[in-house]
Amino acid sequence: MVDRATPNLPSRDFETTAAFFAAVGFTTAYRDPGWMILARGDVALEFFPHAELDPKSSAFSCCLRLDDVDGFFETCLAAGIPESTTGWPRVHRPVLEDSGLRIGALVDPDCTLLRLIQNP
Repeated sequence: MVDRATPNLPSRDFETTAAFFAAVGFTTAYRDPGWMILARGDVALEFFPHAELDPKSSAFSCCLRLDDVDGFFETCLAAGIPESTTGWPRVHRPVLEDSGLRIGALVDPDCTLLRLIQNP
């Protein structure tokens, strides 16, 4: 097995979180009352219950490094996630940054920021 890290993110409600991410291709790899793992190919997101989370003050985030960031963005749009600069959930179109990387963003129902970064 290759060494790897997975983000541990909050979920106010596992049902809502699982349904949101299922719409963009994630499946439930593990779930019990205290933990949930969602997977899409080699990408895994781990969630812990955080019912008292205030999305307006959330500072949780992670990066998804993807081979096809534009394809994932289109999947988000097809799932009905709005392209917007305010509110949540929402998605931001990938753009070429000064770093030379194409970067977009997905904000989930708990206002967690997932940066979408094109693999070089």
